[in-house]
Amino acid sequence: MSVNLVVLYPQPTDIAAFESDYEGHLALWHEKAGIPKDQTPYTILRFAPGPDGPAPYYQMVTMPFPSAEALEEAMSTPLMEELGADAVRISTGGPPLILVGA
Repeated sequence: MSVNLVVLYPQPTDIAAFESDYEGHLALWHEKAGIPKDQTPYTILRFAPGPDGPAPYYQMVTMPFPSAEALEEAMSTPLMEELGADAVRISTGGPPLILVGA
C-alpha cells in the first residue's frame, strides 16, 4: 500500500525569506537526490487565509512512497536527515509538522 509523507510548515515570521529559503531547500533536494529540475515527485499546497485570518500552516508538502517500507528506508538515509535539518532551519514559525498517511 502506498503512503504519503506530509510536511506542514507553520506560518513563517517572514514570508519572503521563507520562499527564498524554500527554493534553496528544493534545489538542495533535487541536486542531492539527482531529481531533474523539471520533475516534481511531490506536491506543494500553500494555504490561503480563511474568514478567521491566516491558516495555522502556511504550506503543505506531500511526497508519495510506494510502501511504508520504502518510506522507512528513505527516512533513514543521510539525504533525508540533511533535508529534515534544512526543513527545520527554514521553518521560522516553528518546527514543521511531519505526518504519514495512507
